[in-house]
Amino acid sequence: MSRPREKRETGEQDLFRSRLDQIINMKHELVRLAQAIDWPVLEERFGAVYSDGPGMPPLPTRLMAGLAILKHTFDLSDEELCARWMENPYFQYLCGEEFFRHELSFERSSMTRWRQRMGEERITALLQESLAVAVKSGAMKPADTRRVIVDTTVQPKNVMFPTDAKLVNRARERLVRLAKKAGLDLRQTYVRVGKLALIKHQRYAHAKQFKRANKALRKLKTYLGRTIRDISRRIAGQADLEASFKWPLYQASAVLEQRQRQRGRKIYSLHAHEVECIGKGKAHAPYEFGVKVSIATTLERSKGGQFALHAKALPGNPYDGHTLATVIPDMEKTIGNEIGRILADAGYRGHNAPESHKLRVFTAGQKRRVTPAIKRQMRRRSAVEPVIGHIKAEHRMGRNYLAGEQGDAINAILAAAGYNFSLLIKWFRLLLWLLITALQSRPRSSAA
Repeated sequence: MSRPREKRETGEQDLFRSRLDQIINMKHELVRLAQAIDWPVLEERFGAVYSDGPGMPPLPTRLMAGLAILKHTFDLSDEELCARWMENPYFQYLCGEEFFRHELSFERSSMTRWRQRMGEERITALLQESLAVAVKSGAMKPADTRRVIVDTTVQPKNVMFPTDAKLVNRARERLVRLAKKAGLDLRQTYVRVGKLALIKHQRYAHAKQFKRANKALRKLKTYLGRTIRDISRRIAGQADLEASFKWPLYQASAVLEQRQRQRGRKIYSLHAHEVECIGKGKAHAPYEFGVKVSIATTLERSKGGQFALHAKALPGNPYDGHTLATVIPDMEKTIGNEIGRILADAGYRGHNAPESHKLRVFTAGQKRRVTPAIKRQMRRRSAVEPVIGHIKAEHRMGRNYLAGEQGDAINAILAAAGYNFSLLIKWFRLLLWLLITALQSRPRSSAA
C-alpha cells in the first residue's frame, strides 16, 4: 500500500468557499490544541506501517489521528463523530481541513481499519503527544513524571451478563444458523422448544425456584448436545465443512462442558471469547467481564490537572503485583523519563518490579524504608481513583466496543489520551480567560 498524501497548509483561496480560519474563532481551545500538536511527528510514527507501492493512497494521518482524538475526548461513537464532524468547523480544522466540508471525506469503517492497522504500539504515540503538548504548554512539568501512582481497574466489554442458560441457548442458535447457511438438513433445530426452555429458566430463577430452573437448564444442554452430535455426523469426511465448523463446535462444546467454579479459562461470550471474569471487591459489582487495565498518573497534581501517564491492557487477569515487570519499562518508554518513585495500593505486595526499581516501589501498609516524606506522599495515592473514574465515565473505557484483544489494548490507550486532551482543552480555555482578565484589569492611560 502506498503512503498517505498528508495534508499541508496551502493558504489557497476559493471564490465560492470561505476558509475555516476566516469563519472560526482562532483563539478557540480546539484551534490552539490543533496548533500545539506536532503533526509531522505523528505522520512519521503512523506512516511507518505504509510502504511506497502501487494502490490507492490511504487517508491523511492528520485526519485519522484527529478523529481518534475527538472520538475519545468527547466520548463519541464512530457514527456520532461522523455526524458531529459535518456540523462542527472546529472538528474539521483539527483534522486538517482548510475549507468547510458539507459531506464526509471518509467512510465510517475507515476509522476501524485505521485503528487495526496501527495497533497498540503505534497508537501509544497519541498518548505520548498529549503529554508532550502538556509540557510545551506549561500544563505539566517534566519533573512531574518522575513520581507516579499505579493502580489497576477493569475495562468491561460490550457483552451481556453471561448466564449458563443464555450461553447454551446462544451456542445452539449459532450452530443452527451456520448449519442452515451451509445447507445441512438437521434432524431437529429446537428453535421453538429451546426458546421456551430459556424463558422458563429465567422465570424460575427469578422466582428462586431453582430445582425447576435447573431442570430447564438441563433441557437446554440436552438440545445443544444433540445439535453438536448431529452436525458432527453430517460434516464427517468433508474437509471444507469441518474447517468452517471447527471453531463454533469447539466453543459450543466448551460452553456445554464448563462448570461453575471450575479452574482455568471459561467462555463468557461467543463473539468475544477473550472476555474474562474479574472480581475487584466492589459491593455493587462483585464481578466484571472484560480485561484488567493498568493506569498510572502523576503523584503531584500539575498545573493543568492530574494527567494520565500510562495505560495498558493486561489480558489473563494477572495479579496486580506481577504486572510491574512489564508496566514499568513500558511506562518509561512512553514518558521518556526514568521513574524515581512508584506508589501503589496493598494489592501490589510481593511485586516483581525490575531489579533497578524494586526499592522504588512503595505499597500501602508498608513499614520498612518508609520515611516521613514518603508517608505524606502515600496520602496522595488515592489521587489515581478519580482519574480512573473520569477515564471510564467520560472517555469510553467504561464499556469497550472494539473487538478482540487488540481492541482492548487500543481502547485503553485512546481513553487515557482522550482524558489528557480534555484536560489540555480546559487548560487552553483557562489561559484564554486569564489573558482576557489581565487585559481588562490593565489600567488605561489617561488622554492627553
